[in-house]
Amino acid sequence: MGSQEKPGRVLVVTHPLREDVAELAEKLAAALRSAGVAVRILTGEMRTLRRPDALIIDEACGPGEETSATADLVLALGGDGTVLRSARLAAEADIPLLGVNFGKVGFLAEAETGELETVVSRLLEGDYSVEERTALSVEAIGTDGELHRSWAFNDIAVEKAEPARMLELFIEIDGTRISRYGCDGVAVASPTGSTAHAMSAGGPVVWPDVDALVVVPMNAHALFAKPMVVHSSSLIRIGVESVGTEGALIADGKELTRLTAGSTVTIRRSERPVRLVRMSGQPFASRLVSKLSLPVDGWRHGRI
Repeated sequence: MGSQEKPGRVLVVTHPLREDVAELAEKLAAALRSAGVAVRILTGEMRTLRRPDALIIDEACGPGEETSATADLVLALGGDGTVLRSARLAAEADIPLLGVNFGKVGFLAEAETGELETVVSRLLEGDYSVEERTALSVEAIGTDGELHRSWAFNDIAVEKAEPARMLELFIEIDGTRISRYGCDGVAVASPTGSTAHAMSAGGPVVWPDVDALVVVPMNAHALFAKPMVVHSSSLIRIGVESVGTEGALIADGKELTRLTAGSTVTIRRSERPVRLVRMSGQPFASRLVSKLSLPVDGWRHGRI
């Protein structure tokens, strides 16, 4: 592991509905404060995380004195949803993000619940490294006529808003029309997000350090509707052609706006990557097998 500076101010983000997580967050905060680290605890609600002062931490300096400064590390306690909600906050401030898993899979987390003591110890010693991960940005004109700009760590999708109807879409890559079809939607994922929505839709798993983006049509009614792996510098444009059927623009599972015929969505690599804290030397392949419980022996294991 690389050597980092001990964080002086830590923002702890917790799952908004888990009391057990809140209790552990208080214990973690107490341990950090006893070592001279300023700590603030926030629930992982979007309205809380999007406040202008979300990253500001007040630290007592002496009798009657306080100073306000921005956190230099975000520690997310929860499942992948909590890590995703914290990721944009960390990316905007260009500070590292460390996830501790309290959920089921916890693919984005670096540590598990039972490792909190070790996490605190290694943070205080600066015994960790920071890995830069690609994120996505999107621009779209919604049904309301407004320009919507957003950011996502895992994926951005254009999906049908009505379950019984297909969505007519076209896809362009770097200005060239690639295909047009009726479908349930299209997902564009970062390498990190390739193991989420995109994989469920039949897309490939991409190692996090691969300089690429993934484009995955969902249930497309067409002969050419294969997932595509494109360079991270590619400009991806999705156009809605359906008349009478709305689409929904979704970033990391959250709907941003509705889309009607004539709407276009432009997706590219974000200029703001996510800096993930790494405390384990476990390679991605091992994480893939353990987190997804992959049946590596195959169905013929033990047979002659």
